[in-house]
Amino acid sequence: MRVLLVPNPMNERSTAAARDVATWLDARGCDVVLVADDAEACALPLRGVAASEVGVPGLVVALGGDGTILKAVHILSDADAPILGVNLGRLGFLSGAEESELYPALEAALAGEARIERRAMLQARIDAGGRDAGHFHALNEVFVGRGGGERVVQLEVSVNGVRLWDFACDGVIVATPTGSTAYALSAGGPIVSPEVRGIVLVPVAPHTLNARPLVLAPSDHVEIRCPNPARANACVTVDGDHAPCRCALDSVSVWAGDHDVRLLKPDGRHFTEVLTDKFLGG
Repeated sequence: MRVLLVPNPMNERSTAAARDVATWLDARGCDVVLVADDAEACALPLRGVAASEVGVPGLVVALGGDGTILKAVHILSDADAPILGVNLGRLGFLSGAEESELYPALEAALAGEARIERRAMLQARIDAGGRDAGHFHALNEVFVGRGGGERVVQLEVSVNGVRLWDFACDGVIVATPTGSTAYALSAGGPIVSPEVRGIVLVPVAPHTLNARPLVLAPSDHVEIRCPNPARANACVTVDGDHAPCRCALDSVSVWAGDHDVRLLKPDGRHFTEVLTDKFLGG
């Protein structure tokens, strides 16, 4: 079985764990690889491959926090591979195991005994300068709004071709249920179970009293435009990373993705248990 290790290169515990896990998996006959830059950061250069050569691993092990799981999702792109997140970070809301549970979790994952949670994705298309500027997918959210230090932007938001909002604001978040506990939560959005199929729409600091967070149907199509050239200096981020956009933003279209992410949960805990533990202080 090919196993892709995805560490956080800025976390020494993560890079050390990657070396130890690689040795442990070798002893079990696995083909262990890392993306080339990660392999160099972990002092495992011979295991490095280009992202385009990862293929479809039998297992992905993300060693870090939630950001490392997001990184793994984007390395995989459309490849359908199960991801085991091991929390070596701060929150670890998406993880399936804590650091102390690393090797039992690996055993369960290799044996096919870990529960699988399917998490919906979003797709996004950016149009800028009168042309298609790229297609992206997100596990958490797509954000359209001002960058740091910029003035507020004016955004027009439509759902299925019907104009919903047109206001000055810091931005608009289009999130998955998984992303409802990320940036959308900080902006006042609802917490949505990952078992719900829907799209979460959250305005960020809107200059109006008439905008509230919404949960849309999974079949809905969201379009965000910049109708006022004087307030059109918007940027786009996908799961926290800036999408490249070299000219003025025209629109961003967002809709439900056509495949899910599979997160492994060897600890067997369901969403409400993790929510209580990580957020509600139960």
